[in-house]
Amino acid sequence: MMEQNHALIMRVCYMYATDREHLNDLYQETAINLWQGMEKFKGDSKLSTWIYRTTLNTCISYFRKNHRHDDTESLEILMEFPADDSERTEQLREMYRLITRLRKLDRAIILLWLDEKSYDEIAEITGLSRNNVASRLHRIKSQLSQLAQQ
Repeated sequence: MMEQNHALIMRVCYMYATDREHLNDLYQETAINLWQGMEKFKGDSKLSTWIYRTTLNTCISYFRKNHRHDDTESLEILMEFPADDSERTEQLREMYRLITRLRKLDRAIILLWLDEKSYDEIAEITGLSRNNVASRLHRIKSQLSQLAQQ
């Protein structure tokens, strides 16, 4: 399960990580929580939804517990971009740089949206209503657009 969902878990963890060490800590905490919670998974939702929600809750809890408030580290350190300097790679770097400036929950919502999750799936994972997800996504996109123009 961990191997099959490694990329999914890493995407959520790096949105909360401040450096590689923190990323590894978050991944390990998530692995422990998934292992311990596996028997509680009832199959009421897709396994990937449960993994997303567990990973997201782990990251938020870890962040609060360890008071990680230093968001100065760039995601470029955490992201493994292609070695080329193509325009697409630069756009991805800029997008992730802007995303790091968002609040934690907004990071999670935009990450899920970028991961092509439906509004209903995002609502289920985050515990928000579908309408709340839609309005937050609209505000997040506007905020990212404003940040990009600064």
